[in-house]
Amino acid sequence: MQRRVVTVLLIAMAMPNLALPARAQSLDDPYNIIAPEPGRRPQPKPEPWLPPKYETPRSERLNRAPPPELPAAPRVDVPPAIMVPETGRVLPNMRTLSPSGPNGTETGQDRAMRCAHQLGAYGADAGNPAAYLGSCVNQ
Repeated sequence: MQRRVVTVLLIAMAMPNLALPARAQSLDDPYNIIAPEPGRRPQPKPEPWLPPKYETPRSERLNRAPPPELPAAPRVDVPPAIMVPETGRVLPNMRTLSPSGPNGTETGQDRAMRCAHQLGAYGADAGNPAAYLGSCVNQ
């Protein structure tokens, strides 16, 4: 019985503290809980329903981005035809599939890829695959 009385008394004493709202350090400025530095001008209080206005720095207004420069159009040079030494046939070169060099020029890797692609496309007409691939890449 005494436990119930003590429990009820403790709950009754705690209830008034729960009903009160929490208080900030200063009621003057609800946005700032830190005391201002001495000698500092008071800041104008923003209206609670509007965000503070953004002021663009002067340097951003003066510095404009330069106009974009268009890259040069890629060159599509087709190398001369290749003569297969074993058969004497002349096989035309295909154009580069994806030139990845500066200004769209064909790099060594592009040339090797193009020659391997041609070797697969021409098949038996290319003769010895190793000889054809070597002559095409070293062209």
